[in-house]
Amino acid sequence: MTEPSRSDIAAAAARIAGHVRRTPVLRMAGADLGLDLPLILKLELLQATGSFKPRGAFNTMLAAKEAGAMPAAGVVTASGGNHGAAVAYAARALGVRAEVFCPVATPAAKTARIEGCGATLHRVGAMYDEARIASEARAAETGALIVHAYDQPGVLAGQGTVALELDQDAPEATHVLVATGGGGLIGGIAAWYAGTATQVISVEPEGCPTLATALREGRPVPCPVGGVAADSLGARQVGAHMFRVARQHVAQAVLVTDDAIRDAQRRLWDALRLVAEPGGAAALAALTSGAFVPPAGARVAVILCGSNTDPAKVVG
Repeated sequence: MTEPSRSDIAAAAARIAGHVRRTPVLRMAGADLGLDLPLILKLELLQATGSFKPRGAFNTMLAAKEAGAMPAAGVVTASGGNHGAAVAYAARALGVRAEVFCPVATPAAKTARIEGCGATLHRVGAMYDEARIASEARAAETGALIVHAYDQPGVLAGQGTVALELDQDAPEATHVLVATGGGGLIGGIAAWYAGTATQVISVEPEGCPTLATALREGRPVPCPVGGVAADSLGARQVGAHMFRVARQHVAQAVLVTDDAIRDAQRRLWDALRLVAEPGGAAALAALTSGAFVPPAGARVAVILCGSNTDPAKVVG
């Protein structure tokens, strides 16, 4: 199956318009965050449900409805939390049944959103992979449509609409920093920027080095899952669909420490009064920690991709 093209992403943008927010771009002096360069921030943490995930969920589900392929059983998904909340939100908006499988340790800030949207929540296993296996068994039992957290072309195309908006609103960006877990967001963003001069940079926690490892090994491989951002970036390996994009169109993969992520969260709060979850602040951490040093004259854009955390953990 071919990976998302620009036309696929543009079609996704048209399909989901009216269902998701066009999130703002903030241009700011990097000095406010302790950096010696101007910054472009894509505030995707202001998206409905507090993360970028509704884009891929709506695109997949609306496409199924358009094709007459939405089963009576609705949809099933597995998630560390953010994707599950997005699927639940989209399902409620579209009048579709939803079941969401999450690891037992998924934070209450995320499971509350899932249940608040009326989805049936199942807590299964210690890691995302166990929840995924359980969700696939449930889909086989009921005939429900699986909406994968990151490894479906429709999901990648939906997430790629972040890049479409950024490119329209900040065409001067030379580098785009993106947090990577399973890879749906960076896969979609890299697909949009493929063939252009803009470089897409992957940022992962040291405890979840899925894409960095896959690029080194030449294929997706299982990796350790741990650290402060594991609930949102803790896939055991990147998706096959995104990897075909990433190996050609992701310029660099860098790793950041948990301390760097926490520091980036604090800087966003102190300077902008923005609450970002650890995964949502990871891309910025690459700059503030020096893990990624842009070349002279670069115009760097950072995707702030999630806000689902207890504010007291950031503000306190």
